[in-house]
Amino acid sequence: MSIEVNLDLVLVKRKMSLTELAQKVGITIANLSVLKQGHARAIRFSTLDGICEALDCQPGDILSYRKNANSGDLGKPKRNNDPRLPPASL
Repeated sequence: MSIEVNLDLVLVKRKMSLTELAQKVGITIANLSVLKQGHARAIRFSTLDGICEALDCQPGDILSYRKNANSGDLGKPKRNNDPRLPPASL
């Protein structure tokens, strides 16, 4: 994934635990942990807003973009290799 989550770094800088952040934002520690580990597939703006407010930071302090080899594939149609389906027309 080319979006990196730097929540752990911001937490250390703010000397705040994940538990304390979860309480301030009103979400579970489990959901924050998924985000912190970079396994989240999405984040609601309201959650991002709450995290930024609690940590007194900007979204760019928590999230960053890194171009990788797979990022050029975004938006390109995937080739269908399933023999049960008709070939896709381009």
